[in-house]
Amino acid sequence: MKLRNTGSRQASIEMGDYSSAQFVDIDEVHSPRAGGINKVSLLPLVFLIFYEVSGGPFGVEDSVQAAGPLLALLGFLVFPFIWSVPEALITAEMGTMFPENGGYVVWVSSALGPYWGFQQGWMKWLSGVIDNALYPVLFLDYLKSGIPALSDGPPRIAAVLVLTAVLTYMNYRGMTIVGWVAVLLGIFSILPFVVMGLVSIPKLEPSRWMVVDLHNVDWNLYLNTLFWNLNYWDSISTLAGEVHNPKKTLPKALFYALIMVVLGYFLPLLAGTGAIPLERDLWSDGYFSDIAKILGGVWLRWWVQAAAAMSNMGMFVAEMSSDSFQLLGMAERGMLPEFFAKRSRYGTPLVGILFSASGVLLLSWMSFQEIVAAENFLYCFGMILEFLAFIQLRMKHPAASRPYKIPLGTAGSILMCIPPTALICVVLALSSRKVFVVSMIAVIIGLVLQPCLKHIEKKRFMKFSTSSDLPDIDNLTDNSTLLS
Repeated sequence: MKLRNTGSRQASIEMGDYSSAQFVDIDEVHSPRAGGINKVSLLPLVFLIFYEVSGGPFGVEDSVQAAGPLLALLGFLVFPFIWSVPEALITAEMGTMFPENGGYVVWVSSALGPYWGFQQGWMKWLSGVIDNALYPVLFLDYLKSGIPALSDGPPRIAAVLVLTAVLTYMNYRGMTIVGWVAVLLGIFSILPFVVMGLVSIPKLEPSRWMVVDLHNVDWNLYLNTLFWNLNYWDSISTLAGEVHNPKKTLPKALFYALIMVVLGYFLPLLAGTGAIPLERDLWSDGYFSDIAKILGGVWLRWWVQAAAAMSNMGMFVAEMSSDSFQLLGMAERGMLPEFFAKRSRYGTPLVGILFSASGVLLLSWMSFQEIVAAENFLYCFGMILEFLAFIQLRMKHPAASRPYKIPLGTAGSILMCIPPTALICVVLALSSRKVFVVSMIAVIIGLVLQPCLKHIEKKRFMKFSTSSDLPDIDNLTDNSTLLS
């Protein structure tokens, strides 16, 4: 893992600007000195971010059902500026300021203290595991039309177990494999929509894009659909220690992924709403496969369905990588027992992977709506802490080394965080009572868990340690040579 050079002045770069192994036993090496482990390069990192956030236009159909074509199209053009761009910019600045595994946990710890850093880690890890529980279920939902036995009962349970085990093993084998699998799955998932867009051109009627009825809008469904499909930009920060030259690679990857995600949503919606007559009630999950059949035939429908299934696999492996490396990064900072920081022979966090996989299996019984609502609630709490940490570090340590720095002063940074914070308040206010109660129980568990772990550390029931290879975040800006 690269250490930050705190003794030299570093110039900021614009986002998108081109500018020995210590073995414990046969299978494990100490982290973070995972010598010989290949780092993730730019192209796989772009696709890992793509799968952390999107995975393709699957699931955006509800925006048309909720609000009609015009608001759906405007939503996926405007909403990124309200939420995605600020979150990606903050991730680029903070991720290059702290280029280590743990990501947002380290940001919050440095700004608000280790107690709140732990709360950030608990809420974001739980949110990620809840999110990941969706993908094996959705994968089987795409297959059950061709294999009815997968609809329910023992065959479905067995399929969830097998699929989770296979994808978990892929994470165990290393980030290089995960990254290039994400590239291949991403290309396979995007291509059918390129074809669909091309065959739709002769049938496009621009007047269909203008349809709107403000008296018939389901704002709850509309906002939740936009929010769920355009968040999680910060998840890639927990892998910063596995990235080749993260101070330059991470901002560029976020820039390219942002463009790919927005176009990956907007262009299929443009083709689908403009090429066929509007029937809002039909626009729900999976409707793009029906549009593909209407525009291109059965073969294109099967391709879109296969792409949707493969996309769920890509999102699973990307999310599990972030979740497991987050636990490793927390252990390196002494927040979790030391055994979480041990790596496999492939440089992967074996214990973190097993914990994340167990959480996925435990939560796979929940319904799709419950999963999305619960993860959004916890995710919102985590984002509030991130915004506070970002502003706090800008105000308290304005001269700290930032290899990438958002070109805004303190006032501009605060203003940038206001719209997404307002959106968070709306999402929280729209949550159901059941989701509120369950999510608050999860939050309370985190508030109690951290003191319990500190007690365990004090009594020496488990060993905790902070890696000597990581810089001291408490003295990040002590060096007087750090000037903006």
